Amino acid sequence: MENKAANDIWLIKFYAPWCILCKQLDPIWHQIGSELKSLGSPINVGKSDATTSTGLAKEFRVRGYPAILMLKKGVKYNYSGPRTKDGIMDFADRVAGPLVRSLSSLQLFQHAMNRHDVMFVYVGATSQLKGNYTSAAEELIIHTYFFSAPRDILPKAVSLSSLPTVVVFKDGTYFTYNEQHDGDLKTWINRERFPNYFRINGYTLYAMGESGKLVVLALVEEKNLCEKSQRYKSLLEKVAAEHREIYSRNFYFGFMEESDYISGLTMGEVIVPSLIVVNLSIDGYFLPPGIVETERHLLDFMNGVLDGNIQCQGGNSIIQRTRRFVYEMKVKLVLVFSQAPLLGCFLFGIVLTIASVFCYLCCKARPTLTNHDDDDDDEDGIPLLAPSLQRHKKRTNKKSD
Repeated sequence: MENKAANDIWLIKFYAPWCILCKQLDPIWHQIGSELKSLGSPINVGKSDATTSTGLAKEFRVRGYPAILMLKKGVKYNYSGPRTKDGIMDFADRVAGPLVRSLSSLQLFQHAMNRHDVMFVYVGATSQLKGNYTSAAEELIIHTYFFSAPRDILPKAVSLSSLPTVVVFKDGTYFTYNEQHDGDLKTWINRERFPNYFRINGYTLYAMGESGKLVVLALVEEKNLCEKSQRYKSLLEKVAAEHREIYSRNFYFGFMEESDYISGLTMGEVIVPSLIVVNLSIDGYFLPPGIVETERHLLDFMNGVLDGNIQCQGGNSIIQRTRRFVYEMKVKLVLVFSQAPLLGCFLFGIVLTIASVFCYLCCKARPTLTNHDDDDDDEDGIPLLAPSLQRHKKRTNKKSD
């Protein structure tokens, strides 16, 4: 790192030798390095033992393992997506390239549309809006791609009332940015960077908390979906498409095939299949007050959430965070004892020993109070006073006499 050039681009993995997830990522990391090298990419791929290179880990503010980041022109970009080859490669390609990619032909535009579920495009000449768009791209490039294009290369079906403007293409349609209605450009981009309805995993759900929207989730089985799961998925997809104008500003829709994240949020086993609305900005959730069988039932549930008629459960208060920490520790202990009983007993023994030693030292350090027969003691047995206070007390007693 001391010898790197100013324009070098580095993709770095910080790991710890004892980290199981780091070991699982090792073969994927080697594949990424080999593939980028074979493609002639300017990205250098490396890894650093954070327990040895503590100064480097501190410089890049590594908080957990494995930590993945890209260093480009002195700017650090953290990767928070799934630890998969495709996810990391997409992140590397997105961040290493231009902040705003130019689309100079209809063919390039169609190619980009086919590759991305959500695509932001600036249309028009240089303006203050373009400066704001570039500033937003500097921060949000870790999440999504940004493009610019002249008006004449867009499909004829795309109707724009004025230029310059920013357009988001997703869900088979497009929407233009309106400052009066949508507010700050960066906030709008952050809010609209997900499809309206899609398959959601734990990483995506966590990232959706930054959008400020609520998420209506259908929790379904990973395989062999039952009739109820299929009905929930179809119901959410229909409402997301047909009522977009009403609810898209407040809700995202999707389905999850894994319930561990939601179990941690609710601090209990969740029923599958089921429906839930989550507010990731405050770690809160809403449960339907009754059975949801029809479109009307789902709309009433969502309206109740927006109107405040359905109480939000959970939250991120100190009490809730403490309860969630205890719950997560309990789950981890159960997992350790079930998969490795000897290791669980060993770790529990260490914790118990440390706690016992701590209690012993605390008890030993407590001061012992003794009764004194000194003449300066109070008649009621109050401990000996400081010399200055004793003299003051004697002078007061003499005045009283």
